[in-house]
Amino acid sequence: MRASERAAAINERRESPTYLPGVSLPEGLRAETDPSKVLARAEMVLVVIPSAHFREVSRPLAAIWPKDAVCVSATKGIEIGTGRRMTEVAREELPGGSFAALSGPSFALEVAKGLPTAVVVASRDLAAAESVQRALATRTFRVYSSDDVIGVELGGALKNVIAIAAGIVDGLGYGHNTVAALITRGLVEITRLAVALGGHPDTLAGLAGLGDLVLTCTGALSRNRHVGQALGAGLSLEEATAGVVAEGVRTTLAACALAESAGIEMPIARQMRAVLHEGKPPRAALDELMLRSLRRE
Repeated sequence: MRASERAAAINERRESPTYLPGVSLPEGLRAETDPSKVLARAEMVLVVIPSAHFREVSRPLAAIWPKDAVCVSATKGIEIGTGRRMTEVAREELPGGSFAALSGPSFALEVAKGLPTAVVVASRDLAAAESVQRALATRTFRVYSSDDVIGVELGGALKNVIAIAAGIVDGLGYGHNTVAALITRGLVEITRLAVALGGHPDTLAGLAGLGDLVLTCTGALSRNRHVGQALGAGLSLEEATAGVVAEGVRTTLAACALAESAGIEMPIARQMRAVLHEGKPPRAALDELMLRSLRRE
């Protein structure tokens, strides 16, 4: 935690009212403000920092990073400017050890309440992925392992862009048909880019792709969908994102930059960039998507 008073309150009350209201935290869990206390003798470290701050927070940790610790990124985003995935940023900033990505359809509040959830952890070092799998799996939290880090990370990041579009559809008052079409064509865009960058299509048909996409586009707890709903209802981006960290807003820029450099067509992402960063009216963006030239599926 950054604020010592908030950390103290969490440790005393055994609850994080801001992020997990109504959930009792396990006695073995402590909030700390000193990274050296958190990292000392750690064998596995989960990094869940918003992508905009991932590098700046990781860099000073290098000097105290535990030798051979597995770094597990659960951040679903892409670095603006470099197009780096979070495990790539971690490799550049943190020494040695193994790097893994944890993703999949998993609203934190439902996980914390013990509701059945399935996710996937990926690493180029499959032994590291399997060690994270064993460490995190519980009766209600099922973890699959994979060696497709690219597919898992891009699936987790890019679905946020499509979820904002899905929220806009809802905010405009369009129906379930529109959302279903958007999810389906959104998966095509995500898969197209991920495969072009080295990911496996099977990964995008699984938990880190289709699973996370469906959840984030339809779930009431989705921050990105919520931002889209607000935009569709007529709010400005500043109003829609007040007090909300919606990774899809920034990821839209990175996704379009990656697509353009790879020569990949991503019409939904392109329209979301126009809405979020170029002032295009949401209804005009959706209309333009529907009026694109006809083609084979």
